[in-house]
Amino acid sequence: MSEFAYFIEPDELELLRQQKDVLIVDLSSASQYIAGHVPEAHYLPYPLIVRAQNPVMGLLPEAEVFSRLLANLGATPDSYIIAYDDEGGGCAARFLWTLHVFGHRRASLLNGGIISWTNEHHETSSLPPLNNTGSDYRLRPGGDASIDADSILQKLDNNTTALLDARSPAEYSGQKKFAAKAGHIPGAINYEWSEAMDKNRNMRLLPDEQIQRRLDALGFSQDKEIICYCQSHHRSAYVWAVLKQLGYGNVKGYPGSWSDWGNRPDTPVA
Repeated sequence: MSEFAYFIEPDELELLRQQKDVLIVDLSSASQYIAGHVPEAHYLPYPLIVRAQNPVMGLLPEAEVFSRLLANLGATPDSYIIAYDDEGGGCAARFLWTLHVFGHRRASLLNGGIISWTNEHHETSSLPPLNNTGSDYRLRPGGDASIDADSILQKLDNNTTALLDARSPAEYSGQKKFAAKAGHIPGAINYEWSEAMDKNRNMRLLPDEQIQRRLDALGFSQDKEIICYCQSHHRSAYVWAVLKQLGYGNVKGYPGSWSDWGNRPDTPVA
C-alpha cells in the first residue's frame, strides 16, 4: 500500500493494531496516557517534537533529534505510524506533518483521537507497550510540506497562492496579541481550526462535503497552493491534514507561524 489515509476510524485501528509494522503514538497529556490509552501505544510528549528559539515557537526539530525520537519508539522506514491525542488532533497532526517534512509518509491520524476511541468503548490500557525495542532509523528533511517566511514574502501578491490563518478570530483581527505585532499576514483568510471538528461526533472531522463547501466559500479552491499558519503551526497542522484528506495537492505549513512573522521587523501586517 503506497498511499495512506490522513485520518482513519477507531474501528480501522482496532483491526490494524495487532499488525507487526503498525506503530501507535500517543501525544496526549501525561495524565491522560496514564489514565488510559490505546493498548501498545507509545507515549510521546508534544514538546519533544518542536523546537523553540525565543520568541519563536513551534520550529522544526533538528533532524538528528527527530530521528532519535523515532528510533527510540522503534520506528523503521516500513512502520505505519498512527498518531492521536486528547484534544481532537492538533498535537497528533503536528507530528504527522513533521513526519511528512522528514519524508515518512506511512502515517495516519486517529479521527477524534482518544476521545472517539474511549467514548466508543474500545479497549484501553494504563501499561506501557510490551515491545519497546529501538531501531537505528535516521531521517533527513526532504518533503515539500514546509515553507518559511522569506518564501511567503515572495508570494504575497501571487493569486495562485492562498494564506489560511487557523487562529481564533480575535487573534486574526489583532484583538488578542501574542507577538510584538498583532493582526495577520496580508491577504490571509481566517478559518479557525476547530471549524472542521464535529463536537457531536467525538471530535471527528465534519463530513468532507461540509468542510469543502466552507473552504470554497472562503476562496480556498483545490487548484491553489495553500499555506497554513497559526501561532506556532500546531492548530494549522491540523488544518493541513484536513486539506490533504480532502485531496488538496499543494498544501504547506509554516513552522513558527505568527510567533515568527509577528516578531520579525521585516514582515508586513494587516
